[in-house]
Amino acid sequence: MITSSRRTTLIVDGVLAALFLAACSLFALVGGWPDVIVSVLFAAALAIRRVAPGASLVVAWVAACVQMLLLRDLQPADVAVFVVVYSTSAHGSPAVRWWGLGSAGAGAVLAAVYLALVKPFVDGFAGVATSEALATLAWTALLFGAALAGLVLAWTIGLLVRTVRDAREQRRRAEFDRREREHAEYRYVVEQERSRIARDMHDVVAHSLAVVIAQADGARFAARTRPEAASEALQTISGVARDALGDVRMLLGELRHREGTSPQPALDDLDDLVEQVRSAGLDVRRTERGERVALGAGHQIAAYRIVQEGLTNALRHGDPGAPVLLELDWDADGVAIRVENALHRAAEGDGEGDPRDRSAALRHGIPGMRERAELAGGSFGAEASDGRFVVTARIPAQAAA
Repeated sequence: MITSSRRTTLIVDGVLAALFLAACSLFALVGGWPDVIVSVLFAAALAIRRVAPGASLVVAWVAACVQMLLLRDLQPADVAVFVVVYSTSAHGSPAVRWWGLGSAGAGAVLAAVYLALVKPFVDGFAGVATSEALATLAWTALLFGAALAGLVLAWTIGLLVRTVRDAREQRRRAEFDRREREHAEYRYVVEQERSRIARDMHDVVAHSLAVVIAQADGARFAARTRPEAASEALQTISGVARDALGDVRMLLGELRHREGTSPQPALDDLDDLVEQVRSAGLDVRRTERGERVALGAGHQIAAYRIVQEGLTNALRHGDPGAPVLLELDWDADGVAIRVENALHRAAEGDGEGDPRDRSAALRHGIPGMRERAELAGGSFGAEASDGRFVVTARIPAQAAA
């Protein structure tokens, strides 16, 4: 069954072969019907040269043999031989390629013998003088060398074209596979992040709803006997529900990030995080200044995740022998976070390490930290200079309006 691409190739080659035949017919008609037959056979070989290179080689051999049996002179249609030999190496199977190379050698021998010996003899050459014999031998060797060089050159060019085409196809397939892997990795990252956000949302919302339910039950029972207690309970319900609504909005906005799996981390968990990173071999020097202010659960998650990603990047891409500075500066408006580490030589671009790891960190880590800070109503910055990488973030005590 002929596929659409092979059908298109056959049509294109058929049109080109028809044009070739039309051009050669101007010369073939002068030589008579034998030259027309030879031209038609060569055109047929050209028409199937890419779809069936082996059959094209056979048809070309038939055309050449017919031409020699009919004792015809060289004609423009003979150029098709070089194209057919080229096609055997450019489009044929391994067996056809080697048959094409063998045909180049055999064809050169037959062409030299036919043109230097057979054709002159038939046309009336009968001299046997030594000088004429030497001249004939030299002419035969010259024809053989020219024919062999031309045919082998055509075969070699076809092989080079095939090599370039195969290399391009391999690069295309490698690029396609790479994109498929990245797409699969992206789907995996998204699925993992959805699971993590679901856990964070459950922890934040479940806690808030538990408080709301408890206060609502208490207000319902105290409404008749202690109205002031009911009023306080309603005020608590309003505050908790408002905070929970802000946390849920922020958590929903984080669905496309890749982060850790800790359910509802808080700033109090930073001690465990720092110890965990230290146990991995990183010298973390933590400094906390000022008096802590109350942050909502969502804002604590943002601060924790920014510190976590900053330390993780320092562990993966920083100099393991240099200390990492973690600073938390508190004031009445919130907390300022600063993570500073020395860059490893490979991260500075000395050629060592895998650049894909660094691009992945930039693709996921930096944008993730920036959007976490912005979702919390704060700001974020990341800068590499003088062999050091600095991450800064500002998390306000309350979310922006």
